Amino acid sequence: MSSFADVFKNLALQTGFATLTWKHYVMILIACVFMYLAIVKGFEPLLLVPISFGMFLVNMFPDIIADGGLLHYFYLLDEWSILPSLIFMGVGAMTDFGPLIANPKSFLLGAAAQFGIYAAYFLAFLMGFNGKEAAAISIIGGADGPTAIFVSGYSAQTLWGLCVKVFSNVIVVVLNYVFSKLIIFKKKK
Repeated sequence: MSSFADVFKNLALQTGFATLTWKHYVMILIACVFMYLAIVKGFEPLLLVPISFGMFLVNMFPDIIADGGLLHYFYLLDEWSILPSLIFMGVGAMTDFGPLIANPKSFLLGAAAQFGIYAAYFLAFLMGFNGKEAAAISIIGGADGPTAIFVSGYSAQTLWGLCVKVFSNVIVVVLNYVFSKLIIFKKKK
């Protein structure tokens, strides 16, 4: 009977549960919530399913990202910028161009955002900012708040507060629009 108990004790010590801390369990719970939101509620499944699956694997089996582990090679593909390129090509291939074909003028909105990035970069560079600071400012010109905060936090820490402020203003405008639609313009039945 003791050998039977030893076998189960040995099995339990070889699983990922034996080395996990409470922090791992919290992250596994968050991964499960993300997976639920993606699959059941349909909230951005293309983003949340891979993110939550990666969170689950890394926290369930912490050595999976170590040298030689399966996710270490995915990390290298990400480090070499191969994986993000493939992901964006896949998302681009799934894009529905029907609305753009039906209303070609909407193409100008995308072009204006791209022009805003380049114009803001060159204007910031001409105003005396270095290349990294000009890049952080140009991302604001493209109206992409989270990316602006990331880029400024990574390469231009002096502009991080400005990026947070600009993105906060954008959030206030969007929320104001949403709540005004919900409160003021109620559907008539």
